Amino acid sequence: MNALLEDLSWRGLIAHSTDLDALGAHLDQGPVRFYVGFDPTAQSVHTGNLVQILLAKRLQDAGHRPFLLVGGATGLIGDPKESGERVMNTKELVHEWVDKIRAQVSGYVSFEGENAATMVNNYDWTANMSVLDFLRDVGKHFPVNRMLARDVVARRLEAGISYTEFSYVLLQSMDYRELNRRHGVTLQTGGSDQWGNIAAGVELIRRSDQRRVHAMATPLLTKADGTKFGKTESGTVWLDANLTSPYAMYQFFLNAEDAKVVDYLKVFSFRGREEIEALEQATLEAPFKRAAQRALADDVTELVHGRSERDAAVAAAAALFGRGALEELTEHTLTSVAREVGGGSFDGDASIVDVLVAGGVVDSRGAARRAVAEGGAYLNNQRVEDPDLVVGADRLLHGRFAVVRRGRKTVGVAERA
Repeated sequence: MNALLEDLSWRGLIAHSTDLDALGAHLDQGPVRFYVGFDPTAQSVHTGNLVQILLAKRLQDAGHRPFLLVGGATGLIGDPKESGERVMNTKELVHEWVDKIRAQVSGYVSFEGENAATMVNNYDWTANMSVLDFLRDVGKHFPVNRMLARDVVARRLEAGISYTEFSYVLLQSMDYRELNRRHGVTLQTGGSDQWGNIAAGVELIRRSDQRRVHAMATPLLTKADGTKFGKTESGTVWLDANLTSPYAMYQFFLNAEDAKVVDYLKVFSFRGREEIEALEQATLEAPFKRAAQRALADDVTELVHGRSERDAAVAAAAALFGRGALEELTEHTLTSVAREVGGGSFDGDASIVDVLVAGGVVDSRGAARRAVAEGGAYLNNQRVEDPDLVVGADRLLHGRFAVVRRGRKTVGVAERA
């Protein structure tokens, strides 16, 4: 097997492909031009998209040339969801999101050298295409019976599916053909949930242009209970720091399950096989040390947000539980921590009892007094001994924040209004 495909297979990154032997031979003849697409259905990409972004980086590092497509056209339509019709966003909003996502995904690949990456937008070749040309040149190659047999379409038929979403597969298939014609792209990658659309593009090129091209899809990552990876109680883990802070991202990966952490390392880390297998063994022998989880959280947070933000997230996690100096955390980091750990606000100078309640570590003033009496209440990592202590600006971090803790693990942040 081709060395790159062998590594991708070991990492669990191949769920579907056209013909692995033929693809391997094609890659060996390289360099291959390939593409992966991202629809602007939100203002940011998320950890699920990161799988595809990093696959593109792995292919580029192996000498192949990436074309990163942001779907200004397909984003106006939306791939069919099992749960029902998508809300159609305005053109202005979609175009705004195109710019944001283009800037995001471009940070992971190189735009220099012989295999420099290229950004493309499918709006460029669809905006001026007439309905008649689309139906004659693309639609005629799609048997309706095959379109009806697609899993997501079949599940939506009873409840109803619009012609708009039903036709999405034609648009995505046309993207592959256009990139093949314009740029010589011969490989498309994507997630397994896109395999039907990806395979349809391969078939369109075969039918209309009599050319053989290739495709490969990664599996959808899941948690140990089978639920979707990248979802938390508060929502999706985004790559935009304004939507998911570096601290929150670090904590998300730090809390990966022992049963899945090595799988995630293979996908999200660029560590080699020997090092990952050593981390796997460490997890089996001493899971309480969470060596694999720390490596995973370090690697992903640094990759997405940079080393300084990763270091700040590590420092914040340690300081919150008394293993570091809270005073050394920046206001920006504390703002992120406050957003993630929860808590409320208090007015002016307040008693420690009210601050403990505002921080959410106790549910009543009486419970706050008991925590102080029992020696289990902390303000900025200092044990509180006086239940009548007044918390003024001089006791707050950056004049705003009170990090309160009950016992060893219950932490909250109260902010002075």
